[in-house]
Amino acid sequence: MEQPPHIMVVDDDREIRDLLARFLEKHRLRVTAVRDCRDARRAWANGHYQLVVLDLMLPGEPGLDFARWLRSQSDVPIVMLTAMGEETDRIIGLELGADDYVPKPFNPRELLARIRAVLRRAGDSMGGPRHDGGSRPLRFAGWTLEPARRRLLNPDGVEVALTGGEYDLLLALAERANRVLTRDMLLDLLRGRQAGPFDRAIDVAISRLRRKLEDDGRNAQLIKTVRGGGYVLAATVEHA
Repeated sequence: MEQPPHIMVVDDDREIRDLLARFLEKHRLRVTAVRDCRDARRAWANGHYQLVVLDLMLPGEPGLDFARWLRSQSDVPIVMLTAMGEETDRIIGLELGADDYVPKPFNPRELLARIRAVLRRAGDSMGGPRHDGGSRPLRFAGWTLEPARRRLLNPDGVEVALTGGEYDLLLALAERANRVLTRDMLLDLLRGRQAGPFDRAIDVAISRLRRKLEDDGRNAQLIKTVRGGGYVLAATVEHA
């Protein structure tokens, strides 16, 4: 029998840690819960995790600093817990490569749904195998997107590191090349929810993708912004 996904929960509130540990374990997830970044680093060194749930408001070292360190170590998916009104921290977290966020106070069932969605995007599918093997690569402007291996190759054939969210966003754009996709459409495609008035997750992810696709300026206009509309991948996409 395959092991269920192992989740690290980092939150300084003991009641929240205990609640999440019990709830997530009840739904077939293994959980290691820690109170701060120091304990999280120690747990990271001693375990293998498929996802990290990270509170940004932590004693001592801020959660954002740990997210920055964690992203330098691994592409493990990160789901942030943020207090209402922490828009700046949320945006910075997304810029660092976090895959999703849940505002506090939250419903544990919503967090579970977000965790499952991120795990599916990352390829864990709640501990099971992926089922997109055999998907043909997509090629555009010299770049190659490989759905079967969930990776992006630049025109020189070198893999470019993408987070799970960045990969899924680029795939959504590539599969609908030369079509304008609004932020609401992209959020619905990626997360199944509508954009809130302060939800800049898509804008942040687009900005990160543009930086990675610029390739010394040759593809600076590959992802275009349509004023009042959304975003479009302005390229001819071919199936290999």
